[in-house]
Amino acid sequence: MNKENISKSVIRRLPRYYRFLSELEENDTERISSGKLAQIMRTTASQVRQDLNCFGGFGHQGYGYSVSKLKDEIAKILGLDNKFKAVLIGSGHIGTAIAAHMEFKKLGFELVGIFDNNQEILGEKINDLEINDEKNLESFCKDNNVEAAFLCVPKSAAADIVGRLYNCGVKNFWNFTHYYIQGDYPDATVENVHLSDILMTLCYSMNEAEENK
Repeated sequence: MNKENISKSVIRRLPRYYRFLSELEENDTERISSGKLAQIMRTTASQVRQDLNCFGGFGHQGYGYSVSKLKDEIAKILGLDNKFKAVLIGSGHIGTAIAAHMEFKKLGFELVGIFDNNQEILGEKINDLEINDEKNLESFCKDNNVEAAFLCVPKSAAADIVGRLYNCGVKNFWNFTHYYIQGDYPDATVENVHLSDILMTLCYSMNEAEENK
């Protein structure tokens, strides 16, 4: 299996498969056909089979898919058992919400540190993790073998933070800023989350619906 040839669109559908299969498992569904899974995914049975065949198939003719086995296989493909060590930088509203409510250990990560430059909140805790001073970021990352960083800082601070992280070996980023990391660090692995872009896309869709009435 040559995973380099698997398209990003297929990879981005895997978390949706995992989420829906988890819900089916919680509802005691033991097996499911590609057609039924396609209905849940809002796609076609052919697309489901093509997606899963990229990784080996996992189904049986006339039987369909074992929900629990398929969910576990997708978890392995996504690497959800890795528990990559990560730090979060910026404990404002977004950062605090992420640190407090994301179930990182179920999603392949272990949040081991939270950092901020606001002296007034240093020492406070979010989910038993103490907010550390940003000036200690490099030494902490090196001492704790940190592999990923979640960026929740202003764009004006992002370039400096990313440079410091990159120079101490952290090259994987969940980026909530508008700083274009790949432009300066093309070998970095980045997932960008631009909430304003998503909201503008929703606005466009609503505008189109209004015009087509």
